[in-house]
Amino acid sequence: MKPLEGRTALVTGASQGIGRACALRLAREGARVALAARNIENLQQVESEIVAGGGQAAVFAMDVAQEDQIKSATKAAIERFGKIDILVNNAGITRDQLMMRMKRADWDAVLQTNLTGPHLCIQAVIGSMLKQRWGRIINITSVFGQMGQAGQANYAASKAGLIGLTMAVAREVASRNITANAVAPGWIETAMTEILAPELRASMAKAIPLGRAGSDQEVANAVCFLASPDSGYITGHVLNVNGGLLMG
Repeated sequence: MKPLEGRTALVTGASQGIGRACALRLAREGARVALAARNIENLQQVESEIVAGGGQAAVFAMDVAQEDQIKSATKAAIERFGKIDILVNNAGITRDQLMMRMKRADWDAVLQTNLTGPHLCIQAVIGSMLKQRWGRIINITSVFGQMGQAGQANYAASKAGLIGLTMAVAREVASRNITANAVAPGWIETAMTEILAPELRASMAKAIPLGRAGSDQEVANAVCFLASPDSGYITGHVLNVNGGLLMG
């Protein structure tokens, strides 16, 4: 029997990058996966991969910046699979700019998607987890939420806030056998990091003790561990997947 057989996972931002890798990894471990994102065509490709590998998955349109879409998609996922056991809050955006030039709209958009969105997703699934007295909440934060980054005040603030949210939720629901943890990736090769300035990419690579960027699969491995029965005594924790970029 696979470790996550009988469990259902909801993964936001599952159409590409880390979210896609997490969805595929959880499916390989036996979980049924509710795939949520804005890009339905890409989600359908992920669904096809999972089904081709013998797994179960379904696609749900969701923009985590829209509360009504979070509620409707989550409701549809629970109707389809009967419950949500595992939530992976992965969807996120960047709107980089120096703080003195950052527009209020760009600040609001990043905080809405990266912090308010995960909060609303947790609210949407927590009833299912409380009912069965088991759950895994996994929030994808960032090393920049721990150490900051010039030109990313909005992004760093949202990811730091997500760490605080993780710990608060962990304390609230621990008595119901529900854990809440965060995974903080460092420099990971994804579509989001590819658009960053070449000089920033070069300087980041030099700062990593392991001497390389990480992969989305390496982040997915950490997420899968926190979703598994093996992590049952871990909650309120931030698991760093950063190649040694930030230690301690």
